[in-house]
Amino acid sequence: MPAKPSGQGSARISSGEPAIASRGGASPAGAVAGVDPDTAALEAAVRELRGAVHDSALPVRLDGVQDSRRDRVELLNQLDDYILPRLTSLDAPLLCVVGGSTGAGKSTLVNSVVGDVVSRAGVLRPTTRASVLIHHPGDASWFSTDRVLPGLARLSGGPSTEEDPGQLRLVASPHIPQGLALLDAPDIDSVVEANRDLARQLLSAADLWLFVTTAVRYADAVPWQLLRQATDRGTSVAMVLNRVPVDAMEEVRADLAQMLIQQGLGQSPVFAVLESRLDPEGLLPRSEVTRIRSWITSLAADAHARATVIRRTLNGALDSLSGRASALAEASDAQVSAVSTLRSISADAYQRARDEVEEGMNDGSLLRGEVLARWQEFVGTGEWFRQLDAGVGKVRDRVTAAFRGRGRAVPTGELGDALHTGVAALVASHGESAALSVARQWRTHPGGTDLMAAHPEMARVSGEFDARVQQLVRAWQGEVLELVRGEAGGRRTTARFLAFGVNGIAVMLMLVTFTATAGLTGAEIGIAGGSAVVAQRLLEAIFGDQAVRTLASKARQLLLQRVDQLYAAEQARHEQVLSTVVLDPSAPARLQSAIGALKAAR
Repeated sequence: MPAKPSGQGSARISSGEPAIASRGGASPAGAVAGVDPDTAALEAAVRELRGAVHDSALPVRLDGVQDSRRDRVELLNQLDDYILPRLTSLDAPLLCVVGGSTGAGKSTLVNSVVGDVVSRAGVLRPTTRASVLIHHPGDASWFSTDRVLPGLARLSGGPSTEEDPGQLRLVASPHIPQGLALLDAPDIDSVVEANRDLARQLLSAADLWLFVTTAVRYADAVPWQLLRQATDRGTSVAMVLNRVPVDAMEEVRADLAQMLIQQGLGQSPVFAVLESRLDPEGLLPRSEVTRIRSWITSLAADAHARATVIRRTLNGALDSLSGRASALAEASDAQVSAVSTLRSISADAYQRARDEVEEGMNDGSLLRGEVLARWQEFVGTGEWFRQLDAGVGKVRDRVTAAFRGRGRAVPTGELGDALHTGVAALVASHGESAALSVARQWRTHPGGTDLMAAHPEMARVSGEFDARVQQLVRAWQGEVLELVRGEAGGRRTTARFLAFGVNGIAVMLMLVTFTATAGLTGAEIGIAGGSAVVAQRLLEAIFGDQAVRTLASKARQLLLQRVDQLYAAEQARHEQVLSTVVLDPSAPARLQSAIGALKAAR
């Protein structure tokens, strides 16, 4: 371990039993002791987890999803920027990220420690520029590739006013000891959200956080939120208390030390820098940064101390993965459940509509109104129904004789049209109710609100729905005609068949399809029930009892099949909208599986 610096700061970094080590023999400079760097199981488990995290998108706007999305991005970034690179390069230089609040003097401190202006200090806020990574020339190969922070483009050269926060400017300096690099990060409380997000990302990529705060702002909430996160994740932390007035030094240091102890960071190094006048180059007096520079140099030179810091931070990051991934799995499961519920709402609404159509076919409602009037015209009124009790045979013979004696075609057109209108109204009304029901429920369900706002057309049936309903009924009536033709066979020349014709028999079969009388009251029961019985008896006189039952059953099935197809097409519109939600239903299970594999590998 490097020697404890004298004076204002404590340079001690706690150490424990090694948990990560090089394989066999002496460790190379900077290698971490305790875990075989070639351990394929651990790296494979982390990569499996990384894939599951990547695929666990959270597109549905649920309560708390913004926090979950941010946590997912931070987890993914740390896996890419730190954990996987460090697992595969245990002997890489220690990366110390310098972070802090706006105006804390991070860049000035970095420049002063290096002894050169390598990072542009901004007077105006916010300072928008590339992050700056300063390393020894001998360590250039570690940082010139995308081994760490692969999402940031590499720059070289001195500070410039034309820099992008999405860039990482590499500065090789002989004043930085080999084995350690400094990274000057954006403000953690910047008014620019992209700067704040990048600062968090860079801090998550650190082996060591060097937090810079001031005597005025050391108790601010935002830095302590990140410090608590560091504690939870086992990250190594050191602090610089900058711009401290001489007369407030003892009081401020004591208060800060107490706060660190309360957050579980009592063993973290703390360096205090007096409020000082900058030299013409904008650097602090050398005396104010000597202790920090000495500590950094000692840490870089001591392979064991450096390995201890790396070991603790890497282990802390690995230890945090299970809990963070489990929280993500819960959030992902909530997403899958929300979409599943939206899908169920649609499926249930159209199943209910289908059931109501079937009920409408059986409750006698189609035998009312216009259909009854046209049926009465078809067979006459009153007399036929009064004769039912006199015997089916007598009624059948009289009806047949009457029709044969008329010497003209039976007027089936108006009755068929009335049946068409009734069936179409039944199918259309329940389909429209299903669309309205889905829209109403989606608007009040998490996730559905956004979908309805993006697809307001889903509040009603499709533009082709009415035409499809009419086509459905016509096609069904055509199928009933084919049933009659198929069943007629050699009967087509019989007197009874000729009396009614194919169309007349088909219309009566359609009427028999809706024979139940539940729901009718008073005189309607007698009229509608009598209508159905007369129609059935007439058909039985032609085809026989069993054949009529079979024909009626087939006719019902054919109609319901077409209704199913129509409603399925309408429901498919909701499925198409749900398909715009890019969500992997297997994501929660994959995350849990990856968590289990990681625990087993450790």
